[in-house]
Parts: sequence; C-alpha cells; structure tokens
Amino acid sequence: MRNQKKINIEQLDRKLKTFYEIKNIEVPERGWVYAIRTALNMTLQQLGHKLKITIQGVKDIEKREVSGSISIKSMKEVAKALDMQFVYGFVSNHHSIEKFIELKSRELAEKGVLKNLNATSENKKLSEADLQREIEDFAREIKREIPKSLWD
Repeated sequence: MRNQKKINIEQLDRKLKTFYEIKNIEVPERGWVYAIRTALNMTLQQLGHKLKITIQGVKDIEKREVSGSISIKSMKEVAKALDMQFVYGFVSNHHSIEKFIELKSRELAEKGVLKNLNATSENKKLSEADLQREIEDFAREIKREIPKSLWD
C-alpha cells in the first residue's frame, strides 16, 4: 500500500497546480472589486445595494482589498453580488509541495550526515560519492516520513 502522506501530497499538488499556472496574473492597481465594478459600469451605489451596505461601505471594501486587509468572507460576498465566484489558493515557490519537501529533506539530510560524520571523525574515510550517497539515502528516508523536525 502506498504511503498515505505521499498520496495526500500528490492530491494536493494536483489541486494547487491550477494556481501555479496563473500565479503571474497581476492584480489591478485599484483591486479586483474596483476593476470589475467599473468594467461592468456599475456604480458604488448599485454594488452597495446588492451588498446591502452604503456607498462608503463599498469604498471601504475597495480600499481594504488594495491594502490587503479585506477578509475572505467579504471577498466572497462581493463576488456573489457580482454574480461571480471568489477563488483563492497557495502557490509553492518550489513548483510543488513535493519538490519543497524534497528540498527540505535534502537540506536536513545534509546537515544530519555531516554532523554525524564530524562527530565520529569518519569523514576522512568517505569519498565524495559515498558522502553524497549517504545524504541521498537519508533524504529519501526523511521525505518518506516527513518528520515535524523538517520544519524547524
């Protein structure tokens, strides 16, 4: 049976892949709410009516979006009022969660193997190829287990 952690990571990576493909979309300078509202030729008052808030309330929403202080709940409400859907997600800086785990596992393995070799003074006996093999073996083990210490 396949490792459940590996299955979960693969499923999550598949879900997040769509976000990776659109990560370079630029947010309009005045925010999405303003850009969409004005593209639809909708007034502040009209959007406020749909949201059951005042014109000032809509202005506040647009300002909070630009400043980054708006809630996901508010964005969902605005999207619904605009007959749209608000979508959000995360994009790994490493192309996938799996690649990120591989990188962190390799870093931890390198530290662990080198620390162990320094402690036992066996580093003089290992060739570079053997050292790399030790690191790769340990990294595979770390990746398989994904210990909490990976994130320290």
